[in-house]
Amino acid sequence: MPMPAEPGTNSIELPSAYFDFPMSNAMTLAEPIDYAELICELVRKRQQTSPKRLGEPGPDAGQVRELFTAAAQAPDHGLILPWRFVHVSDAGRQRLGEAFVQALLERDPDATAQQRSEARAKAARAPFLALAIARPHDDASPEIPPRERLVSLGCALQNMLLLAHAQGFGAGLVSGQAMESRALRDLFRLADNEQAVCFIAVGTVAKAKTSRVRPSPVDFVETL
Repeated sequence: MPMPAEPGTNSIELPSAYFDFPMSNAMTLAEPIDYAELICELVRKRQQTSPKRLGEPGPDAGQVRELFTAAAQAPDHGLILPWRFVHVSDAGRQRLGEAFVQALLERDPDATAQQRSEARAKAARAPFLALAIARPHDDASPEIPPRERLVSLGCALQNMLLLAHAQGFGAGLVSGQAMESRALRDLFRLADNEQAVCFIAVGTVAKAKTSRVRPSPVDFVETL
């Protein structure tokens, strides 16, 4: 499990309190599920919310811990924990903004002042922001293929999105060309075998939007 960065390093620190996850009694398959209808309703109503539409208040420290605890419940073949998160603190927003600017300049050295300003502003959106980082491969567990590792991270993210919605917040995932930039890799101290996948943003929805039409199971399910 990733640990907080040492003070003074060029990275965004995550308080150790976020790793003090409370332990709960494990459910067994024999236990009845009393909340199926509630969970189905929660899943059906979840929708992507852009960080631009997420404002204060955001989740407090206890709710943030719950979000990361939910991520820990994701399937993990081999128990290798092939992903990690870095929570972007208020103090880290400025460094993230500068990394976004440098990522832009990597792609376009002639970027205008307005474009640089817009890139920097992205770091200030949403009260809660965390980078999801995958480890698609490693020498310690070569038998676990990249696809299973990415599925595990996807499940962790979905757990966080659903819980954020249950907490009364809006939430969404956002990526972009900056994910591949040297500036972002350096800021978050990514190892050679790690990949920045996306940010997860959580906050209060400033203005709700109409839910999009979802596909029906008949559109994507077949029988063998």
